[in-house]
Amino acid sequence: GRALLVLLLSGTVSLLGGLIFGYELGIISGALLQLQADFQLSCFEQEVLVSAVLIGALLASLAGGILIDRHGRRRAILVSNVVLLGGSLILTLARAFTVLVIGRMTVGFAISVSSMACCIYVSEMVAAHQRGLLVSLYEAGITVGILLSYALNYIFADVDEGWRYMFGLAIAPTAMQFLSILFLPVNPVKLSSWDSDCQKGLIPLQDTEDRAAAKREPYQEKHYSFLDLFRTRDSMRRRTLVGLGLVLFQQFTGQPNVLGYASKIFHSVGFQSNSSAILASVGLGAIKVVATLVAMALADKAGRRVLLMAGCVVMAISVTTIGLTSRTAPLAMARDCKAAAGPNASHSLTQHPLTPVLPQAAVSPVPPASGAVKSQAGPGFAATGSLTEVFASTQSKEVVPNPSLTQKRDLAGQAKKGTLESTGPPLGAAAWAQHTVLNWITLLSMMAFVSAFSIGFGPMTWLVLSEIYPAGIRGRAFAFCNSFNWAANLLISLSFLDLIDAIGFSSMFLLYGLMGVVAVIFIYLFVPETKGQSLEEIDQQFSRKR
Repeated sequence: GRALLVLLLSGTVSLLGGLIFGYELGIISGALLQLQADFQLSCFEQEVLVSAVLIGALLASLAGGILIDRHGRRRAILVSNVVLLGGSLILTLARAFTVLVIGRMTVGFAISVSSMACCIYVSEMVAAHQRGLLVSLYEAGITVGILLSYALNYIFADVDEGWRYMFGLAIAPTAMQFLSILFLPVNPVKLSSWDSDCQKGLIPLQDTEDRAAAKREPYQEKHYSFLDLFRTRDSMRRRTLVGLGLVLFQQFTGQPNVLGYASKIFHSVGFQSNSSAILASVGLGAIKVVATLVAMALADKAGRRVLLMAGCVVMAISVTTIGLTSRTAPLAMARDCKAAAGPNASHSLTQHPLTPVLPQAAVSPVPPASGAVKSQAGPGFAATGSLTEVFASTQSKEVVPNPSLTQKRDLAGQAKKGTLESTGPPLGAAAWAQHTVLNWITLLSMMAFVSAFSIGFGPMTWLVLSEIYPAGIRGRAFAFCNSFNWAANLLISLSFLDLIDAIGFSSMFLLYGLMGVVAVIFIYLFVPETKGQSLEEIDQQFSRKR
């Protein structure tokens, strides 16, 4: 009975942790519209507000590892919950722009610490044959959280100061997670009586003194310094290579940017304006949820390596296909930022076919969901604009353009339709019609990419990271890789415009395809299979291999 209770509570903690993460990333897109009107935000201020989460998360991934290793996983999650409650209260009661930024940074810090601690805690808490399922539950929580945030953006879109409710509602799942974890043991030592498999996953403890010491000072049997991550001791360098390789390839296969084009691709297939955005967000969101559930079911059966490699192959094929089809049927790109100035200035949408000839400022990878880039801005500013996308695609979570945003975007009702027609793609409607088949191929490739990511890199990266390091340094190692994940994401989103400018849209996607192929080779050569093994066995497997 106790074993089942611990299993259910571990699952709840994992799912709620993911749900909060996804919710906080998705909610800003709807809130931003109202905030911009209520606080008269300029485009730059919208940008700062959106990227505040990223700054908080980066800080957390630098400091969080020490917290997780020194004070234990459970305490780290409890602390992150308290910080998140504080951040949500600050946002709910905010009366000034600066307070909003501080609130978002606090929230970013909390969800980053929580994301690391949850994966590690759950992986240590459950038996080897259930670990894949329960750690992947975190990723499933994220996809559900993003969908939930869109639903609430819709509900509160017309409510006066609805953004307060949007930010405030994060308090409910946070409080639930806090309560769930209070009933869980501090560290797995106390559970060893009911699960020999779990016991194998721990450092063997001979007598009662050792056991008592372990309760006070969990996981410190072997002491590691941070620099041991780069030394040959216990094959630590190889583990660090595996961890960094996974997080970097997760980003360099194009995940942060591919989704920025989702609504454009839906549009080109013929789904117009509002329905396009609804389909893009809800449709892709639903596909992600289903794919993540498939990954959860297969993680402990097929294994991590198989899912990573299969996902990678499909991703490489689909981005290559998008690259090839966009050579023949170029996508029209939209840029949009509303600086609060009045109904007429509310919607400046320009469309261009995407070619390398364009000045950077005309092209943006930012999806409408988080678009906050000044159309008139110079190249440097345009690059910073993609920060808006960064925040939502980090840690393997992507932005899906938000329906309520597009619906609410015009103050002048039909303005959008008019603007689209007047500035329409220079290719003309006939050219679009000719490429219907290609557009559908692009759309299907996009769906395949999203599914493959959600089966492979999405959940598996974090699962493998929570397994491959020795307990004594697991928190710091996870945080170290995590900080590279945020940094790579930032780099990609910032350099995206320059790269498109230099080599063109289709070449960019073909480059992502090439990275996918390299990633498959990397996984084949370096990433070990960890399914069904206790954490101690995985540790020994690494220590033996040179």
